[in-house]
Amino acid sequence: MPINRTNVDLKNIQIRLEAPNMNGLNFIGFLLFLASVAAGVGAAFLTGRSWLIVPGVVLGAIIAGSPRIAQQWERGIVLRLGRYAGLRGPGLFWVVPFFERISAWIDQRTITTSFAAEQTLTSDTVPVNVDAVLFWMVYDPEKAALEVQDYREAVSWAAQTALRDIIGRTPLTVLLKGREQIEADLQKLIDERSNPWGVTVQSVEMRDVIIPESLQDAMSREAQAAREKEARIILGQAEVEIAHLFHEAARHYEGNPTALHLRAMNILYEGLKEKGALMLVPSTAVESMGLGGMLGAAALRQQTLSMNENAPTSPANGPVV
Repeated sequence: MPINRTNVDLKNIQIRLEAPNMNGLNFIGFLLFLASVAAGVGAAFLTGRSWLIVPGVVLGAIIAGSPRIAQQWERGIVLRLGRYAGLRGPGLFWVVPFFERISAWIDQRTITTSFAAEQTLTSDTVPVNVDAVLFWMVYDPEKAALEVQDYREAVSWAAQTALRDIIGRTPLTVLLKGREQIEADLQKLIDERSNPWGVTVQSVEMRDVIIPESLQDAMSREAQAAREKEARIILGQAEVEIAHLFHEAARHYEGNPTALHLRAMNILYEGLKEKGALMLVPSTAVESMGLGGMLGAAALRQQTLSMNENAPTSPANGPVV
């Protein structure tokens, strides 16, 4: 069975949090132990009874387990003979040896937990892999210690199952486009499950949604086809607008043949400006606008220019005719 990386991270966090408590306990307890031993040695020296050192050592060993130190963000759950006695911390506090013990240290800072749902089917039966991050904190240390065995692991599993539930009733398109709403729904669902444990969820953020490569290719082709469709629709709309403009221009030219002739001559001019251009003109246009002579002159002029460019030149006298 593969190891859950979330659980591994939580264990590492728990070890780091408990280390300062053990260091504080050893330091204060060591000082008290030395003080008790010194008192026993002093009593033995003053009275001449060496056996008084033994009670000092025993008393020091007992007292050394009494002082505890909690960090500013921590609370210690104290049990007295197996019954809940209260919260302790932050700072230095004392417990009664052999009668009281610290059953758990509760961290009340904001905690981040990464969780994932692998190969989970959406409502339209598409397998997806979703990675998310959960931001949560303990608002009631008493419930977190007494109502659930391991609140960290419980929050992790609640987040994973809630994510699978949300994915199972959401189509793929909504999952890809409506992340904010899905994150809000996921936060609400996890919060409802974890509130009885003294845990509140601050926010949920989806990091990535991975879909199969074959589906990615299909979605890419679909998007490309949609863009081509939009391009053709835009081109058709442009053609319709151009046809309307031509219709309006024809209405203006209908009663003004001179303007129509000038426009035709301008079109011919623009076409003949390009070197080597070939322009086909209907015979009716040539007759109605008298373009025969003009076209012939233009062709002759273009031919003359071409001959001058291709004629050999003499160093002294210029072009040879």
